[in-house]
Amino acid sequence: MDMELDKISNLPGHIIDKILSLLSIRDAVRMSVLSSKWRFKWVTLPYLVFDNQCVSISSQDQTLVKNKLVNIIDHVLLLHTGPIHKFRLSHRDFLGGSDIDRWILYLSRTPIREFILEIWKGQHYKLPSCLYNCQSLIHLELFNSLLKPPPTFKGFMSLKSLDLQHIIMAQDAFENLISSCPLLEKFTLMNFDGFTHLNIHAPNLQFFDTGGVFYDVNFKNTFLLATVSIGLYVDITNDKNLADGNSRNLVKFFAHLPRIQRLEIQSYFLKYLAAGNVPGKLPAPCIDLTHLSIRINFSSVEENLTALCLLRSSPNLQELEMLARPEEQTLLETSTTLWKKEHWNYSFAHLRVVKLTGISGVGPQLDFINFLLAYSPVLEKMTVKPASGDGAWELIKDLLRFRRASVRAEIIYLDP
Repeated sequence: MDMELDKISNLPGHIIDKILSLLSIRDAVRMSVLSSKWRFKWVTLPYLVFDNQCVSISSQDQTLVKNKLVNIIDHVLLLHTGPIHKFRLSHRDFLGGSDIDRWILYLSRTPIREFILEIWKGQHYKLPSCLYNCQSLIHLELFNSLLKPPPTFKGFMSLKSLDLQHIIMAQDAFENLISSCPLLEKFTLMNFDGFTHLNIHAPNLQFFDTGGVFYDVNFKNTFLLATVSIGLYVDITNDKNLADGNSRNLVKFFAHLPRIQRLEIQSYFLKYLAAGNVPGKLPAPCIDLTHLSIRINFSSVEENLTALCLLRSSPNLQELEMLARPEEQTLLETSTTLWKKEHWNYSFAHLRVVKLTGISGVGPQLDFINFLLAYSPVLEKMTVKPASGDGAWELIKDLLRFRRASVRAEIIYLDP
């Protein structure tokens, strides 16, 4: 018993590092009391995360919380040895300020690979110019920040992932940032201000997720882009600048997306695509597109025609999701009979799963459901979730009487 093996002390070094990397900074420091081998391990941690877990005090006094957090970060950085690969600061009660400037200056002198800064309260935090010197960055994530790169900024040459949310940035600075990240593969952009044209020039981009208010979107040299989710958060009919946009939005949007595999059209973006003349089919089919999600106003002739064009141009579609966007409009006879008049020479040869959400059982919606069931020979499941329980029984009866091209098609009704 006197010579009992200390299993904790004799763990391999890489196992200790792995355990500590899964803990908060506070718990990693506490683990130093377990054995002499663990005592100074925390000062070499390459991944530093400072969030709500690293401050133990529970107080409504934001000054007290801030001072505690500042002291912790200062202490960790002062004693830290070795490289810092990741730095994340995300505390709900911490405001941006000169302390962050100081920490970023310190990090800019290290080979930092991941930098995540989330300021949850207060005004947009203006990033110091030294951040743009971090040429080892692979992942950059900013929340509630003001970006103003210096004139000497030539881009992030190693950056592969960029996440910008609630940010302010000038139009030319935005375009220069994106085009100056030649290795960028993943880009998330949400709730932005200062620029209104999303001009995306990124030859290696594979994933793009955006939502906000903008006038136009242009892809250039994005031939590897496979996943796109895009939402326009304003009705373009209520904004003259948006309503007077390009007359060929639909064709232009897909011109540089030959390998699109998954597309999500959210909020009012389908209305943007419907501006101008909508062709029967796109000039080039989306042969790799297997998943399509569309938020649509079934009462709009233009949006129905745009959706029809997308369906015609997606010969290998496997999953389709349609979310009804209710709007106060008069149901037009054209939109009511649009899906009835379409008689295709081909069918949805690969469509297996359909999800319909927010429908109310009115004419155009029922015609669309009937249309899909009639032209989907390999359909396996159609899920229908109405906007409300009103008229549920009538909707169910309509669904049951529609002819199905697929003998295996299962219709699942979900309560709202």
